[in-house]
Amino acid sequence: MSLDILVVDDERDIRELVAGVLQDEGYETRAAADSDAALEAISARRPSLVLLDVWLQGSRLDGLDLLDEIKRRDSSIPVLVISGHGNIDTAVAAIRRGAVDFIEKPFNADRLLLMVSRATETERLRQEVASLRAATGRDTDLTGNSGAINGVRATLKRVAGTGSRVLVMGAAGVGKEVAARLLHSWSQRAQGPFVIVSAARMTPERVEEELFGIEEGGDLVRTGLLEQAHGGTLFLDEIADMPIATQGRILRVLTDQSFTRVGGQRTVKVDVRVVSATARDLTEEIAEGRFREDLYYRLNVVPVAIPPLTERREDIPSLVEHFVAHYANERRVPTPEVANDAMVALQSYEWPGNVRQLRNVVERTIILAPGDRIGRIDVDLLPAEVLGGNGDGAGASAMMGAPLREARETFEREYLRVQIRRFSGNISRTATFIGMERSALHRKLKLLGITDSREE
Repeated sequence: MSLDILVVDDERDIRELVAGVLQDEGYETRAAADSDAALEAISARRPSLVLLDVWLQGSRLDGLDLLDEIKRRDSSIPVLVISGHGNIDTAVAAIRRGAVDFIEKPFNADRLLLMVSRATETERLRQEVASLRAATGRDTDLTGNSGAINGVRATLKRVAGTGSRVLVMGAAGVGKEVAARLLHSWSQRAQGPFVIVSAARMTPERVEEELFGIEEGGDLVRTGLLEQAHGGTLFLDEIADMPIATQGRILRVLTDQSFTRVGGQRTVKVDVRVVSATARDLTEEIAEGRFREDLYYRLNVVPVAIPPLTERREDIPSLVEHFVAHYANERRVPTPEVANDAMVALQSYEWPGNVRQLRNVVERTIILAPGDRIGRIDVDLLPAEVLGGNGDGAGASAMMGAPLREARETFEREYLRVQIRRFSGNISRTATFIGMERSALHRKLKLLGITDSREE
């Protein structure tokens, strides 16, 4: 994210000169000629740094008084004081009152940029720490090489540089947030913040305060998530859970990138890219009157559907290896191998919780594995939910009480169903794995009454 610097000086030439130097280095700048304009700009959006002329002739407040007011409103805003030659005592007084440093006029561009870099170092570190905290423990890529997930990645890559709004759709646990983060990392906003708005985790009466921020008596009390996302990406997670009244205000943000804070009258302008996600069918939500149709069309510029794990079972081995390596490293143990029968079981399970559930299963298995068996994940180490509890034992008992031909058909039927699920219904790949001709497998499936399959 380009840092937002407010230049406060009563001389227009100085304001324009400083702004030009900073903009050439990628900073975003705003300017104010007096204390009232400066305070208005700060109330409109918190700057990353204030460059403040210590005198401010003709202003209601001089530079030192304005410094006091800025620190009263938000002590975390760094202020770099600009002083004229011979005003060193005043500059030192400004530092005692909270300024981070001072720079004397006249100054050269290199000196100015060095001082700005030092003054904004804390702000950059704060943003970096916030980003790292948000990403800790989260996946940063859509693991897998199936056609389905490759298609999703290709779409995200094509749209990343455009700035268009994206609606990510898919069941719970498929990786919608991962996709949104990937889109952000490939975009021109990659250095900016990635801010998540999760309406499902907020009480309806708090959604607007969290999203838009709060003003009281014309003063900024708290910035909202929209302002925090300035210059970056705002991720609206589970957008269908957002109250209908808030949906109307979000629509305005999408229309002209502006809003008013709760309790305020001032219009706040922001520059954000909006990416939204939902596990619900929004057309059904619209029909039921729970979601605004105009908002749907604003959000759904580029739709991206993340397939459930059952539609890309061939990615399960890659996902398992990725999670096993991650949690083994977290526990500081050698990465275990996964036995073939354990992998078959993992590929055959239905995964109602999708990738999130698979990740949890792998983490649980690594944590609970006995110390003398951590080097290899055998099928018996997997949780009962994956193995079907006692279902297999009951099935084996039933087969033992049946004639040989019937028991053999029961085994073949279950075996082939497992293998077909494992290869996402692909007959050619299933036939290759089990060592049968495709035509012979077709006949066997027809004989056994199995229809859950597809061609290449």
